[in-house]
Amino acid sequence: MADPPTVLERALGHTFADRDLLQRALTHRSHDPEASNERLEFLGDAVLEFVITTHLYSSFDRDEGEMTKVRISVVSQDALEEVARAVGVGEAVLLDAGEQETGGREKSSILADTLEALLGAVYLDGGLEAARQVVLAHWAPLLAARSRAPGERDSKSRLQEALARSGLVPAYASQGEGPDHARVFFATVSAGGRVLGSGTGTSKKAAEQVAARSALDLLSAEGAEGA
Repeated sequence: MADPPTVLERALGHTFADRDLLQRALTHRSHDPEASNERLEFLGDAVLEFVITTHLYSSFDRDEGEMTKVRISVVSQDALEEVARAVGVGEAVLLDAGEQETGGREKSSILADTLEALLGAVYLDGGLEAARQVVLAHWAPLLAARSRAPGERDSKSRLQEALARSGLVPAYASQGEGPDHARVFFATVSAGGRVLGSGTGTSKKAAEQVAARSALDLLSAEGAEGA
């Protein structure tokens, strides 16, 4: 059975020539403060933003304000966490025992930061074109989804506003299933004593957004029927 870093490389779409770079990218400061991935994270953040910015400029006929909104949404911690879970960062990251015991492999910040470090390592290992290929391969669905309505508020915020008109507050419940590298989350949203929507996603937040959209669709249909 392949070890987690090798599985991660396959999912990421880049095989490292410099194995030390991969090791450094996966090293959280709790595991080794002197050889952590924080410098690579700094670099990877810049690489990700540059690749996304140039892709939006060359591929999307949008004005500066709209492109900025799309870029912000796809380089956010939520977006990074979603991609990190999809490629199996949680299973491969190197943590000390204490961080593992407190659920470090599931922490959004650790997943997002480690993925940025990996992007920095890919850039150093294979150059800008290698980094571009990795970013666009994994961010293409996010770019397509967010670019359709870059200024639209997220579904959870819209649902909260819609329910507030009736004096209700949405309540979310979620659970995850499967291994870290292929974890799937199921979420439901309820208000006023009934379930309004449900959804699945590669992260808890993504599943809740799908559930909120489902609830908005239900409320819209009920409103149309009552009109």
